[in-house]
Amino acid sequence: MQAETSKFDVVVVGAGSAGIGASVAAARAGLSVLLLEKDETIGGTAVRSGVSTWEPDAGGKGIPHEIYRRLTNIPNSVGIYSVGKSLDSSGPDGPKFIGGECLIEPNAHYRDTLLRSGSPDGKWNYSYVRKHWFGVVFEPYAYLRVVGEMLDETGCCTVRTNTSFSDVQVEAGRILSLRLNDGSSVVAEAYVDCTGDGHLCTACKCETMWGQEPKDRFDEPDASTEPAESVNGVTLIYRITRANKQAVEPLPRDVPADCWWREDFPIANFVQMSCGDYLVNMLPTLEGREFINMKYEAACVEARRRVRTHWHYVQEALPKFRQYRLSWIAPALGVRETTRIVGQYVLTEHDLLAGLSGQTHEDIIAIADHAMDTHGQSGRGCVELTEPYGIPYRCLIPKGFRNLLIACRGASFSSIAASSCRLSRVMMNLGWAAGNAVTVARKMGADLPDVPVNQISTAS
Repeated sequence: MQAETSKFDVVVVGAGSAGIGASVAAARAGLSVLLLEKDETIGGTAVRSGVSTWEPDAGGKGIPHEIYRRLTNIPNSVGIYSVGKSLDSSGPDGPKFIGGECLIEPNAHYRDTLLRSGSPDGKWNYSYVRKHWFGVVFEPYAYLRVVGEMLDETGCCTVRTNTSFSDVQVEAGRILSLRLNDGSSVVAEAYVDCTGDGHLCTACKCETMWGQEPKDRFDEPDASTEPAESVNGVTLIYRITRANKQAVEPLPRDVPADCWWREDFPIANFVQMSCGDYLVNMLPTLEGREFINMKYEAACVEARRRVRTHWHYVQEALPKFRQYRLSWIAPALGVRETTRIVGQYVLTEHDLLAGLSGQTHEDIIAIADHAMDTHGQSGRGCVELTEPYGIPYRCLIPKGFRNLLIACRGASFSSIAASSCRLSRVMMNLGWAAGNAVTVARKMGADLPDVPVNQISTAS
């Protein structure tokens, strides 16, 4: 018996931030959309990895703002935070904070979260940060509800979870069909890879980038002379909840109290939620080199052990947190960087340093201004930018392909550029641009690389 074949206008693979943006944009325009997600729920890292914070970034307009507005209709589901304590803010006579603490700021507005760049001399400056940096923190269950409603409301989007593709047919730069893991097939006019690691593009044998590029690849000022087989550090976020009594929670018998994986405990970011809980982000939990040399399941097990030890250390070092208990560890790792796809244009450090005032691209479809931020002992640290920069549409077009776009952290970025533009709201707007590009292409009867960028509705 012949396997069933379904037809759609566009297939979006991956239902994280970018996949949601792409699907909502195309479905609202009336295109029939199939959104595939290999995990049991949509939402990506915002839901499964506890990355339910949007750091300050110029690229947060458009669909992220709509999601925020909808979240405000659900009690205690979203808040805006500001920077409280930090490594250099405790004072000479007080104990040093072991990272950064972000606290709910009741009088702040969403527009306050749309700036990161401009810190004096491109360095961390506490007085500047305290005044200008604001971010969004939300409950994952509420976010899942909101984005699910947005997809449902279109009436044009079919969502299939626990579904991936097992094979892809490609001919002359076009995807002809996907075979899914249930044996069925799907055919579409256009495909958008929102998997994060460029899984669909890799299966199509697109040219890829991996690790940290050497200086002679793009002539980036901060690139090393030699290539490095490493990626940005990996995080496993955990959540703490206020308890009825003060105590240092005991460690499991097989978990030591000392930091065994590096010389000293890494710093962490503590983000207060509207309900009073904190999300704790150890920076990082796993070094990039460690992660790529481990199987994913083994990396999760090791990261969970480190979380328990880190939480024990936090309670020992900061008495304030003895009033809290460990209530949740994210089921999935927060991965910042893996495979990236070579597109018609590769965004590099040159673009980030030039900013919008110095870039000459005519096809910018999203903006960002987060720091160049590589976590881990082998990273380059955090370098602030002076102004926002633009991301060209060509970064979404894999070289040699006519009906395929990639809109995720695996798009056409150098490792240094990816360390800045990878944030959720920027990825969501890249997805939005991709969904709009597919819509324009269908209306014009054109291939995706030939879409006039001035006809793509963007958030910037």
